[in-house]
Amino acid sequence: MISITEWQKIGVGTTGFGIFFILFGMLLYFDSVLLAFGNLLFLTGLSLIIGLRKTFSFFFQRHKLKGTSFFLGGVVIVLLRWPLLGMLLETYGFFNLFKGFFSVAFGFLGNTSNIPFLSMLFQRLQGTSSMV
Repeated sequence: MISITEWQKIGVGTTGFGIFFILFGMLLYFDSVLLAFGNLLFLTGLSLIIGLRKTFSFFFQRHKLKGTSFFLGGVVIVLLRWPLLGMLLETYGFFNLFKGFFSVAFGFLGNTSNIPFLSMLFQRLQGTSSMV
């Protein structure tokens, strides 16, 4: 069994609150204060869960620099109170950062779902993305 430290438990809560504030800020017509608070909580929680060194090494890998620059640039733009542009940049950076994970997730969902249409859709989506 995997042991979870107290810092990781706090990190999961902080990340959850960050996601909540981001979604709530988008629901309230891109409220810049809620989006900025959600971004800061999300990044803090992520660094508490996996550690500062692993967070830094994840974001600053050579093949992920484009996604990182868009994601962190979007965070800065949201902090400068341009929420719509910042969230668009963050979304593009998020998809660039996690594009290798999507094919794995769609493959897993395609193998586990018993609904024929959904499993065929997930398997088709798995084949379109490349694993980096």
